[in-house]
Amino acid sequence: MLSYIKGTLVQIEGNLAVIESGGIGYEICATNSAIVGLPATGKEAKLYVYLNVREDGMSLFGFHCPEEKQMFLKLTSVSGIGPKGAMSILSGMELSSLALCIITGDTKAISKIKGIGKKTAERIILELKEKVSSEDADTAADAVGGVPLGKDKDATDAITALRALGISMQEAEKAVFAVRSQSVTIEELITNALRSLNG
Repeated sequence: MLSYIKGTLVQIEGNLAVIESGGIGYEICATNSAIVGLPATGKEAKLYVYLNVREDGMSLFGFHCPEEKQMFLKLTSVSGIGPKGAMSILSGMELSSLALCIITGDTKAISKIKGIGKKTAERIILELKEKVSSEDADTAADAVGGVPLGKDKDATDAITALRALGISMQEAEKAVFAVRSQSVTIEELITNALRSLNG
């Protein structure tokens, strides 16, 4: 029904943003990345939104980009995860990292998100593994200004190598991209990433 709301940013309080558009102030519960991406109050802002309708009322959920909204819809399709749970997951991990964790079955990294236990993490992976592809991770990385993994084979291989050493997906990805620019070969990349993790 609603794709996005564009208007004047009136207020930000925690994860709630109020955007005035057409004389109406819309209260939107937004993800951390959406809140961080908003301008100063009084400036024009745009949030991609999802309208959740329940018997006891309606709520608007806001996202930084269409890819984040799509992941929200996928998460809410998982049994036992409602809109608030999906928002907590999206606020607890970067979009590209989440997509990669689902693809690679990294329950440990997902279960580190506040309020998400091991069983819920396993259910997310089980129900979404077929719905999330490496292209989703790449698109998500593009959307938030990251480096698409599928387009950087050395980075992908280095992350796989670190994962084989027992390092979580989130830590491996963060370490590899932190030293990517100063590493020429894959051997250098793995060595530098390990140094950054141990340093």
